[in-house]
Formats: sequence, C-alpha cells, structure tokens
Amino acid sequence: MTKIVIIGGVAGGASAAARARRLSEDAQIIMFERGPFISFANCGLPYHIGGDIPERSKLLLQTPESFKSRFDVDVRVMSEVIAINRTDKTVTVRNGLSGDEYDEQYDYLILSPGAAPIIPEIPGLSNPLTHSLRNIPDMDNIIYAIEMNQAAHATVVGGGFIGLEMMEALHQRGIKTTLLELADQVMTPTDPEMAGFVHQEILEQGVDLRLGTALTAVEYNGREPVASVDAGEDDSGQHLLGHLQLTLSTGETMQTDLLIMAIGVRPETSLASDAGLTLGPRGGIQVDTQMRTSDPAIFAVGDAIETLDFVTGDPVLVPLAGPANRQGRMVADVIFGKDEHYQRTQGTAICKVFDLAIASTGMNEKRLKQAHIPYEKVYVHTASHAGYYPGAEAVSLKLMYAPDSGKILGAQAVGKDGIDKRIDILAVAQRAGMTIEQLQHVELCYAPPYGSAKDVINQAAFVACNIRSGDIRPVHYHELGDLSEHQILLDVRNPGELDAQGAILGAINIPVDSLRERMDELPKDKEILVYCQVGLRGNVACRQLNHRGYTTKNLVGGYRTYRIAQQ
Repeated sequence: MTKIVIIGGVAGGASAAARARRLSEDAQIIMFERGPFISFANCGLPYHIGGDIPERSKLLLQTPESFKSRFDVDVRVMSEVIAINRTDKTVTVRNGLSGDEYDEQYDYLILSPGAAPIIPEIPGLSNPLTHSLRNIPDMDNIIYAIEMNQAAHATVVGGGFIGLEMMEALHQRGIKTTLLELADQVMTPTDPEMAGFVHQEILEQGVDLRLGTALTAVEYNGREPVASVDAGEDDSGQHLLGHLQLTLSTGETMQTDLLIMAIGVRPETSLASDAGLTLGPRGGIQVDTQMRTSDPAIFAVGDAIETLDFVTGDPVLVPLAGPANRQGRMVADVIFGKDEHYQRTQGTAICKVFDLAIASTGMNEKRLKQAHIPYEKVYVHTASHAGYYPGAEAVSLKLMYAPDSGKILGAQAVGKDGIDKRIDILAVAQRAGMTIEQLQHVELCYAPPYGSAKDVINQAAFVACNIRSGDIRPVHYHELGDLSEHQILLDVRNPGELDAQGAILGAINIPVDSLRERMDELPKDKEILVYCQVGLRGNVACRQLNHRGYTTKNLVGGYRTYRIAQQ
C-alpha cells in the first residue's frame, strides 16, 4: 500500500490529496497543516474583509471531517512538520496544542508550504495594529483590529495583488486609505503605461496614492484603556485602541489607525533547506518538470517552488493559485505512474481595482528588455462590445510579439468589462504557439451585447501585422520626446477633441477628413509622425500620405496611450 504524506493544504496540497484518492482507493494519504484550516479560499480573504463575501464560512472549502468523508484523507490540523528525515523517509510532527512530537513514515512526500509575507526590518513594525494577510486567522485579526479600534484611516504598504485588494476592501468599509508603493507604479506584472489607468482609478476613488514612497519607521501610540473589556484586548492584555505614527522615505510623517504590510511574499523553504533539498537561483525549491525535488521520493508544488518561464525557460517564482492546483493534481498522476510533465508557466493573472480590471499573461516589456529579447509592441483601445449597444466600456490592450517569428510574447489589458476574456484568449494563443498572423483569423463569438464583429484581439493582430508587413511604420509614445529637425507631428483629430482632451505640444492639426484637400500644407522633405486618439484614424492618414509620396509613422495607441503614459 502506497503511503503519501502531504505538508500543507490550500491549493496544491489539497488538489494532490483529492487527485491521489481518485487514482487509488488503497493509498494511505495523510495531510498535515500547522494552522486550524486545511482548505480555504485564500484569494477570497480581502473580499470578506471588504464585505463582498459576507459569510466567513464561504471561504472554508473543506474541513478535516469533509475531506475524510469524501476522500478518506487523514487530515491533521494544528500539526506542524518540523523536520524531514530523508534517510528513514519520515517526518517529525509537532502537535500545536499539546506540544508533543512524533515521527510519521512516508513512501512519497509532497511539500506544499506556500509563501509567507515579506516583513522588512522597519523599526516599530511589531505592534497590535500592524498586520499581513495570508490566512483565515490573519483575516480575523484584521477585522478585529478595524472594529475594536474603530479605524478611520488605514495605510497599505505595497501595490501588488494583495495590497490593491486590501486597499479596495478598506475603502469599501468607509475607511480613508493611503497606499504606499516604493516603485513608480502599482501592479508590476504590467508595464507603467498600462498601470497608469489603475493609478487614475485609484485617485478618482479618493485613495491617497503615494508612488516612489517607502515606509521607514513606525511608532505605536496606545490610547487610554477603555472601561469595557468588550472593546478587546490582545494576548498581552494591552487594549488595541491607539494609532500609529508612520515615517516615510520622503521625510513626511502621518498618523494611521491600521497598517497592512503587503510588499510581497517569500517562498517557505526552511523545511526543504534543512532537509538538504536543492534550492533554485530565485530562492524557491528546485523541481523538475514532474515537480520532483532533488530527492526522488519528495515532490513540491505551489508558491514555494521555482518553475520555468514559458517564454525564456528561466526559473521563476509564480505565487498563483491556478498553477498550484494543476501542479498538485499532476504530482498525484506522477506518483501513480502517469508520465505527466508541467508545461512551464505564463503567469496569467488578473486583479480587480474598484471598477477596473487589469490583467496580464506572458512577459512584460520590462522583463523583455532585461532578458535582451527582441520584441515589437502594439496598443489597441476599443469597446468591450458593439459601441451602439448600451454598456460598452473601453478595453485598452497591449500586445508584444517577436519581430522575426511573429509569436506572442506577452499581453496586458485594462478596462471595466471583458478584460479576463481577452487575456484568457491571448494566454491560450500564446501557449498554442500562435503567431500574430494566425491571431488575425481567430474566430470569436459575436452579438452586440457581448463583442464586436472585429474583436479587440483581431484588431491588435491587424495592427501588428500591418507593422510586420511594413504597411505601417510605428512610432511609440516614449519616442516623441526627442524629435529631430527633420520630423513634424500631425494631429488628425477634430478640433473639438483637442479642446476636450488636450494635444501634444507643437503638433499641426489637420483633421483626417480634410487631409486630402489640405495635404499640400505639409512638407515632403520631413518625416511626418501622425497621431489620432487611439491610432485608427492615424493609420488612415498615413496611408493617404504614403500614396502621395510622404514619409510617415503612426503613433501606436494614439493620444490615449501617450496621455496615460505621461501621468
């Protein structure tokens, strides 16, 4: 009888256990979890704090009893594995309630320890009003602190997924919120000009967004103890009521009632490292394509491991639930004889930020530059469905592809509707090895409430193919700051658009519909850099000018991309 021991539940561990039981009724499966919950929706934690998921119980996907009943898995909560003895193939377990220790034998061991929040060495962080968010107890503690302290102001440090979700949750509870981010943008899987749409949304919602700003020190100031113990006390008997004085890298100070640290996560590898398992260059547990560690009897999955990037093949850390679930399932397949291999990771992800969604797949432009990978990029701004049908929202899409092969390298999208659909399509297209030429012919369902006859995906491919074939020569927003004396800017929008939206300094304005009659106003001895609002009319203008012997370039993504990138 095969005996499988799993360390850690949630996504990877629970998936491995369930799949192993489906493959074998005879296997003995034991799962250890050092906390009180074995399978919970950790991605849903901020949404319970914000009130979108009112019932806490909805986050508890499985209990030890339900896992035992359905899958016959021996789930042991409050049981921390403190050591792995690879020679004897045993693990040492400490009971979190009694403190007793014992050894458990295994035939196969699956590590799913996850990743822990990064807590920087900042003076004063250890206080009852500072929290991170990883699990159910963390969530409960945050809600407790909010309610007991009657928090009027909260500060979130970090503009990644958890930071943005917590920012929205706190704002949704009516708490005035400040978001601190050391980088010049939030949501670093995307590029700055795409994150600019998110910055705009955050500011419009009334959040105090401070980019390029770090937290450098914290001072806890407790208030006078309250009369009733119902107001709440922490474990040391100190009342939670109070506030924090924050010192920022700008030299400013500010007062807050709650501090959420969300600057990132670090893979939990101490158990693996102590056992002599090989770690990778990024600090995660090194695994092969079957999720096997340097010990053939030990597998690892989820946030603690390094996988290979889909484009580069380099080791990467990708703390996402989707990959963890697939890896856990696959490990069970491998243990029971299936020749399965993990097919790298694209890092496909999406984040809700108030009314916006921002999503990405594959490489971003920053990483392509760092890896010295040649690329071209296009921007498309169009409606989520037919513009004449009510409710159409703008979709802004960035697509990057290889100039030589035309293969998709990465994509990003932001907007209020249909963002997940577009990035999901591009994630599938990238995994299938499709080129931008093939992407032109992707046939997507169309009806006015759901899409357009020429979808955003098709339009991005059309623009990319025009560039790749040489029909259009592109110019990008970041190239307009250094024009030569042999170049001029031509704005082909209507004058009313310039008044309402602004224009690029020094541009000549000739509306595209008047261009044929006024073309002689333009010099033929200069390169004309054409732009409109999103790039479509600029393309039309370039074609007209090219046919008359002018040399042109079209601003990809138009003034909309230029304006958001300048913010």
